[in-house]
Amino acid sequence: MAEQAPRRTTRQRAAVAAALGQCEEFVSAQELHARLRTDGERVGLATVYRNLQSMAADGEIDMIRRDDGEAVYRACSTDHHHHLVCRVCGSTVEIAGPAVERWADRVGAEHDYAEVSHTVELTGVCASCR
Repeated sequence: MAEQAPRRTTRQRAAVAAALGQCEEFVSAQELHARLRTDGERVGLATVYRNLQSMAADGEIDMIRRDDGEAVYRACSTDHHHHLVCRVCGSTVEIAGPAVERWADRVGAEHDYAEVSHTVELTGVCASCR
């Protein structure tokens, strides 16, 4: 698989990244667009969607799906990790999963697969929402 050249950083992409970096929780494209507009940024909703999708594809940000299927995004650590998400308020904790990593490697090897990747998302109800 050929490596893709880095994407050009546009003013809009930089604005989306900066706004997302100020969010502590996962946010939807619409929520982020509203924040950008409030801050005086002239960025269209389609541009926000496009940038979030490409940033997620490039591994620059994390994307998860809410129970209703809507994609939400957050700037996260660059190390491989998983999420524990509250189903009530959406608060999120980054978690390590060494047992999951070993299992994924073992399953890939058992089936003669290389470059195995995975996404694990745990959901529950946080202490504040119980």
